[in-house]
Amino acid sequence: MPRKSPRARRKNESPRMPGTGRPRATPGRSRASATRTARRKGGTHAAHGARPAARRLQRPERSLQVRRPKRARPRSRFAPPDPARVAAILGILDRAYPEPTTALDFGTPLQLLIATILSAQCTDERVNRTTPALFARYADAAAFAAASQAEIEELVRPTGFFRNKARAIRECCADIAGKYGGEVPASLEALTALRGVGRKTANVVLGNAFGIPGMVVDTHVQRLSRRLGLTNETDPVKIEFALMPIVPRERWTAFSHWLILHGRRVCVARKPRCSICPLAPHCPRVGVTASQ
Repeated sequence: MPRKSPRARRKNESPRMPGTGRPRATPGRSRASATRTARRKGGTHAAHGARPAARRLQRPERSLQVRRPKRARPRSRFAPPDPARVAAILGILDRAYPEPTTALDFGTPLQLLIATILSAQCTDERVNRTTPALFARYADAAAFAAASQAEIEELVRPTGFFRNKARAIRECCADIAGKYGGEVPASLEALTALRGVGRKTANVVLGNAFGIPGMVVDTHVQRLSRRLGLTNETDPVKIEFALMPIVPRERWTAFSHWLILHGRRVCVARKPRCSICPLAPHCPRVGVTASQ
């Protein structure tokens, strides 16, 4: 007699009632024997994965706790630098860099203005290699304003970001030619009102072309002023206003050049050369984790 398949044997069994789960077989016993044992006892096993009701009732309820937001740690109040320490720093920088000046080559205030615009995110050496051909082609602000965008872009391409720089040069020269008769204004308010000219560029022009003191805050000044403990600000404009009261006004331009030169030669960004730095006795080395 042929042996019946499990599916055929299952058809002869009585159907389960709705709501009853299929009994699970214990090790060493078949599912059919477990079903017969459960029927003799008058019930079936609980559904797979279900927990007994008593065990579920004994589970303690979790209390609803409202998490309070963590309070931000109060920012430590910055103490203004000691005037004696600032005077010592200025004296050391004056002896280390006796004749500070800008590294940009220029002949007129307009040329310095354009060279400073080109120096953004670019080295001064590359700007000095680019400007001679630019200045030879366009002699004044009216010529720059009348030039096409594509022509200036091609000439200033080596400095990077040439599209934005070419647009800034044309727009500020158009303002100079239309509002000031082609002459670069000699005030901070008028310079910053020109399109494409910010406070840094305006202070460079004032201090180096007109001899008017201006605090220039570039990446070197921003880095060194914090390392020296002169300010804890991070915004360039806030750093400028924080340095102006502690540095004598007649030294604003020179102080900017001093920090720029010192930042390029000694107090570099990644591993400053603190072992040869003349400012080491007066420097708290804020934020310095590695030096040489």
